[in-house]
Amino acid sequence: MSATTLHTEIGASDEKQAAARNASRRLGTIVVRLGAIAAFAAIMLYFVVFAPGFTSTFNLINVVEQSAILGVLAYGMTMVIIGGGSDVTEGGIDLSIAANMGLCAAVYATLLSMGYGDFAAVLAAIAVGMAIGALNALAVVGLGILPLLATLAVLNVAAGMELTLTQNTVVGATSPLLAFLVSGSFLGISALAWALALVSTIMIAFVHFTSFGLRLFAVGGHPEAARAAGINVPFYISFTYVLSGFCAAVASILTVSRLSASTPGSGELLLSVLAAALLGTVFSRRFVPTIGGTLLSVLFIGLLANGFQLLNVSSYWVNGVQGALILLVVAVTSFARGSEASR
Repeated sequence: MSATTLHTEIGASDEKQAAARNASRRLGTIVVRLGAIAAFAAIMLYFVVFAPGFTSTFNLINVVEQSAILGVLAYGMTMVIIGGGSDVTEGGIDLSIAANMGLCAAVYATLLSMGYGDFAAVLAAIAVGMAIGALNALAVVGLGILPLLATLAVLNVAAGMELTLTQNTVVGATSPLLAFLVSGSFLGISALAWALALVSTIMIAFVHFTSFGLRLFAVGGHPEAARAAGINVPFYISFTYVLSGFCAAVASILTVSRLSASTPGSGELLLSVLAAALLGTVFSRRFVPTIGGTLLSVLFIGLLANGFQLLNVSSYWVNGVQGALILLVVAVTSFARGSEASR
C-alpha cells in the first residue's frame, strides 16, 4: 500500500468519524430540546388537571398581567444577549437590570411623593435607567471588561444608589398614570396586559423585521464578519445596554403601579429574568435568543408560578425550578454550539 493511498484512507476514516460525531451531537440536541418541550407540556397538563381554576379566563388574564414586568425586563436582557452573543461566560449579559429597575422605581416614586407630575417623574426614571445602561456599555465596550463582571459591579452600584435614595424604606406613590395602569382596561383586558402586548409587538417588529435587528444578530453571532462588513460593532453592543436600561425604566413604572410604591428587593427578579431570556432560545429554530421565544418563556414562568400558587406549593420552589431551567438551557445551547463548531 502506497503512502498516498494510506493517507487517503486515514482522511476518509477521519471524515466518517467527524460526520458520525456531528450526527450524534445533532441527535442529542434534538432529543434534549424535544425532552424540554415535552417537560413543559407535562407541567402545564398537570396544572390543568389538578390546579383549580387554572384555565379560567380570569386566571389566564391575571397571569399575563403579572408577567408584564418580567416580560419587559426579559426583553432588555434578550437584546443584550443577542448583541453580545449567547455564550454564558463571555457573551452578552446584564446582571444589573433588576437592580436598575429598583433604582428607577425609587426615583419615580420619590419624585411623585415630592409633588412632581408624571411627566417629569417618568422622564427622570428613563434618564436614570438609560444612564445605568450607558455605564454598563462604558465598562463592557469602552474598558473591555467581561460583561458578567462589569454588570455585576454595576448591579451593586445601582442597588447602593437605591438604598441611599430610599433609606431602605417603602416610598408610596400615586398619580393619574399609576391609577390608569392599575384600573384601566379595554375589551375586558387590563392596561398592564395591554402594556405587555404593546411592548412585545414593538420589540418583535424592531428586532426581527428591520435591518437594524438583522445587523444586531450578525454582531452577536459573528462579530468579526460583522466588522468586515462595515458594521459598527461597538455601537450596536452599547445600544443593547442602553436599551436594557430603558426597559428597566419602563418596568419600574409598571412595578410601582402594581405595588403603589417603590419597595426594596427588586434584585430578586434577576433569576426570573435570566431564566426567561435564556429559556427563549429553546423555542427558537437555531437556539438563538428571539423576542417571540422570550415571550413564550415569560408566559411559561408566569403560568408555573401561578400553578404552584393554586396548588398551595411554596413559592420558593419556583426559584429552584428556574435554576434547573437555566441549567437545561445552558446544556441545550452547549450541544447546539458544539454541533455548529464541529461542522
